[in-house]
Amino acid sequence: MGHMITTVQQHLLQEQQRHGDASGTFSWLLGGITLAAKMVEAKIRSAGLGDVLGAFGAENVQGEQQQKLDVYANNAMIHCLGLRDSVAALVSEEDEEPVTFNRSVERGKYIVIFDPLDGSSNIDVNVNVGTIFSVHRRVPALSLDESILQPGTEQVAAGYVVYGPSTVLVYSAGNGVHSFTLDPTIGAFVLSKEHMVMPEKGPYYSVNEANLATWPEGYRTYVEELRAEGYSSRYIGSLVADFHRTLLKGGVFLYPPTLKQPKGKLRLLYEANPLAFLAEQAGGMASPGSGRVLEIKPTGIHQRTPFMVGSRWEMERLAAVLTREEEAR
Repeated sequence: MGHMITTVQQHLLQEQQRHGDASGTFSWLLGGITLAAKMVEAKIRSAGLGDVLGAFGAENVQGEQQQKLDVYANNAMIHCLGLRDSVAALVSEEDEEPVTFNRSVERGKYIVIFDPLDGSSNIDVNVNVGTIFSVHRRVPALSLDESILQPGTEQVAAGYVVYGPSTVLVYSAGNGVHSFTLDPTIGAFVLSKEHMVMPEKGPYYSVNEANLATWPEGYRTYVEELRAEGYSSRYIGSLVADFHRTLLKGGVFLYPPTLKQPKGKLRLLYEANPLAFLAEQAGGMASPGSGRVLEIKPTGIHQRTPFMVGSRWEMERLAAVLTREEEAR
């Protein structure tokens, strides 16, 4: 008998049985996320053929121009996850308030927080986009809002889907980072890499250097030092794609504070936290400038943060440079 494939659901069930959580509830939840991802993937593949490219004609809660595919991806996630009693609430980049379901707020064990289509402004020019998600437990002793605003250390799972030349799901439920590739012939995400490890040191730095003049001094010094040492610059401008490369190849991704956005631009709950969780699970690090991203106590669902993530060597070097600059003041 030849080598048999392992689907994401099979992999998760094996993990749950190994760790004594064989209820299957979380597997159902991930099934909803992967179904939505397949719907979005199919829509993206045919984006140039139908009327799904371009702006929707409205702004989202962030004041950003909504793309038609943003709206489709958001609706797909809500539809596929809203059918499950295990979901107490959904928090989306596209919606001002959490989406709740009367039948499941009390019964629901999980809260799913997501960016349905990260980098959607790149769709029209055929650049990789993705879906990012984070899963928290609903804590019975806390209110729903308090359960949503838990620090990233309390995530029970996180992951993303990158829609590129192939469609890849990367997720962790706290026991390593695993990668699955969508096999279009069977319509399933199939295990492609298990227990992924971010390289200890990498060849790339990834940052929007157009903002360099408005960064705090320490970040400018750091990037100049990396350049002087022969690091190559790689910046796609799609967070999922830039993170995916950093996870595989190593190096550092930076979104520092700027004069215009001193509190950062990326959102803590559905961009920084899930990617920080994955980075740490793979042996990397993630910081808002000092300390860990995962230890930030959120105060609002659309809260922003500076976000630096990458290989241990580059991240420790960044911390040292920022400390040195701070002490020199």
